[in-house]
Amino acid sequence: MDALVLAAGTAVVGAMATDAWQAARSGVVAWWRRVRPEEAEEVDAALAQVRPRVLAARQAGDTADEEALVSDWRVRLERLVRADQRLAQELRTLLDDELTPALPAPEQSRVESLVMKASASGHGRVYQAGRDQHITER
Repeated sequence: MDALVLAAGTAVVGAMATDAWQAARSGVVAWWRRVRPEEAEEVDAALAQVRPRVLAARQAGDTADEEALVSDWRVRLERLVRADQRLAQELRTLLDDELTPALPAPEQSRVESLVMKASASGHGRVYQAGRDQHITER
């Protein structure tokens, strides 16, 4: 999945748990209305429906439920961008201008794009992670 879509899906769900959610939600719905007007009302209703689940997951420390919600929004966004690659730049603008600023500082770093490249030859190994990594070799 494209790094932009991953970041945007994470930011949509993360913004739901903030005081700035209404502004971020308006930005998401306005963007959707421009790119897929026939889906905008459905998306607006889905956003309203998901927010209480995000808040409950955060309060309960249920990262699995929150990650499932992030995955759902990533899939929605990926479908749009795959159908029309020109939407990627608009999604980047939405992410940079509306969603990321709505997040607390620690979460802002979570949605930044991360690109890792590596190569190994011979008996070399490559271990990469965007966060914690635990390796046990014997």
